[in-house]
Amino acid sequence: MISLYSFGSSFGVMDPSPFVVKVDAFLKMADLPYEVKSGAHNLKKAPKGKLPFISIEQQAEKLIISDSQNIIEHLTQNHSITLDAFLSAEQQAQAYLLTKSLDENLYWCLVYSRWMLDDMWPLVNKAFFSAIPAPLRWFIPNLIRKAVRKNLHGQGTGRHSKDEILAIADKSFSALSILLGDKAYFYGEQPCSFDATAYSILCQFISVDCKNEFNDKARSYANLSSFCQRIEKQFY
Repeated sequence: MISLYSFGSSFGVMDPSPFVVKVDAFLKMADLPYEVKSGAHNLKKAPKGKLPFISIEQQAEKLIISDSQNIIEHLTQNHSITLDAFLSAEQQAQAYLLTKSLDENLYWCLVYSRWMLDDMWPLVNKAFFSAIPAPLRWFIPNLIRKAVRKNLHGQGTGRHSKDEILAIADKSFSALSILLGDKAYFYGEQPCSFDATAYSILCQFISVDCKNEFNDKARSYANLSSFCQRIEKQFY
């Protein structure tokens, strides 16, 4: 049995982390049996201090795999997954680079939109920290928010203004919209692992039950919204 370790549902999606959603969507598309084990306490057990990770029961031992991309590659290679079999070598190479673009660029725009916008902070505070007992709840959230701000600055995204970061995000939304066009999925009429990746980040802007300028911008692309709805209807 495969166990996927996650934070748990929040903001109206199965997990607030696109990396968790990526693995969850891939498992669904690959039709692999699995269970989800949710809770922020999973961070303490995470081998690399981040979620997701999976555990696979193999006879008398348990295999632990971290990092969403590593997880997908391991499952594809070891569980006879043919989700990407219809892609050419060139398309697979493109999908890999597109995945890295979303993971390393658009993701940080998402982090900014959640943690740095003052109108979003009360929602984030409630979603992530409401279970923390007082008096820790009075200062821990702000300490973590400061750490996120520092990470954003170190990574580079946080050095831009809000309007500049929104423009950066919109370039990704626009590019994805052009690539998707009027197709059901990014490489045709059937999903591949990149569709799990694209959905995992787009749903954090489009399918969530919160509203800000970044969400509005993503939702302005009708085909991206339809794409998320299509994934959710078929797999969720």
